Amino acid sequence: MAQLDYRPYIPGPDETRIAGATAEAHTAARLKSPRPRELFEEWAALADRPFAGITTDGAARDGLFALKPEGAPVAAMAEAAWRLLDALTPDERARMLHPVGSPLWRRWQNTEMVAEEHGLRLEMAAAPVRDLAMQVVRASLSEAGYAASEGVMRLNAFLGDVLGAPGVLNEWSYTFCLFGEPATAEPWGWQLFGHHLSLNCLTLDGQMVLTPCFLGAEITHADSGRYAGLRLFRDHERRGLELMNALPPALRDKAVVGHSILGEDLPEGRRHFADHMHLGGAHQDNRIVPYEGLEAALMSGRQRQMLTDLAGEYLATLPDGPRRARLEDFERHLAETHFCWIGGAGEADAFYYRIQSPVVFIEFDMHSGVFLTNREPAKFHVHTIVRTPNGNDYGIDLLRRHYRQSHVGGADRQCR
Repeated sequence: MAQLDYRPYIPGPDETRIAGATAEAHTAARLKSPRPRELFEEWAALADRPFAGITTDGAARDGLFALKPEGAPVAAMAEAAWRLLDALTPDERARMLHPVGSPLWRRWQNTEMVAEEHGLRLEMAAAPVRDLAMQVVRASLSEAGYAASEGVMRLNAFLGDVLGAPGVLNEWSYTFCLFGEPATAEPWGWQLFGHHLSLNCLTLDGQMVLTPCFLGAEITHADSGRYAGLRLFRDHERRGLELMNALPPALRDKAVVGHSILGEDLPEGRRHFADHMHLGGAHQDNRIVPYEGLEAALMSGRQRQMLTDLAGEYLATLPDGPRRARLEDFERHLAETHFCWIGGAGEADAFYYRIQSPVVFIEFDMHSGVFLTNREPAKFHVHTIVRTPNGNDYGIDLLRRHYRQSHVGGADRQCR
């Protein structure tokens, strides 16, 4: 299945489980079911493990990241964050503000359920406070990055409108946190997470890390209503297909690690009931993911440029300075980069691909229905993930280096 028309898969009144529900009631009901309960128990166990980072063999590679100013908009970010803090009640501030090395940073998830007690739930906050939180996001991202993030939130509201479930799925059903005291040189960051969205931003002394970054949508385009014309992930899909179809048969065969998007020709357990083909989803901070597929070193110059341009679609969320720095990192390790593919490579096919290098981990996946009824992955339900492997998700490698340099003996205490 690959058509873009989602409307044949809108559930009827006797099929939907969320129409008219509140987020709290829906969460309580869902967590009584074995599958969701099993998922959250799995996540809780993973979150309790010390952070190591995504690696290819269980050992994080050292020396990949360095403390260096990259032109991150730290002054605008800190100013926006202080405006938000000054507008909060004491209770809101206590819920939202946590130490920069807090393990709560790793407890994000991308479902529609409200299972966390920490953080400021934006739908429960006053409109001026919501706007101030989004100003922090806007100050931190590129124009394209902010538009994509806001677009995810709006498409979530569109899905809620389609299903008659705005109490569960709306533009503000997201949680916002600050970690550390906003500053221009010292480390601090913020997090925004909820259904189909997780942004984790750490900054210190002109440098920025914006991973894990999860952007997705079930219904990737709004064809009616207040957000009509909004569509996401078109270029992520298009550039991926163009690269795959630019490869000669021998290299294409090397890139393909599975022909079935349902995982029918993959090892048992490779396709997860919640994450589908994704390996870097929520709470997978320590996952071991060996390289597979096609090495970029075997590609032609044109194909390597297409691969770089595809990675650039994902790095475009960053403001100019950090984006250029990440692209330079990517290009420096291009010979070690791998590209793999699962599914078909025709215009009508659903598919997954991954770009994996020592310094970036990117995934694109088309999913079957969660709230819609399509049983096979479709183009109207997309998940994307960007991570920084080898220990620098959440900026943890940089944070440890900062504390070793500035606060002797504090690295392990500050970063969990």
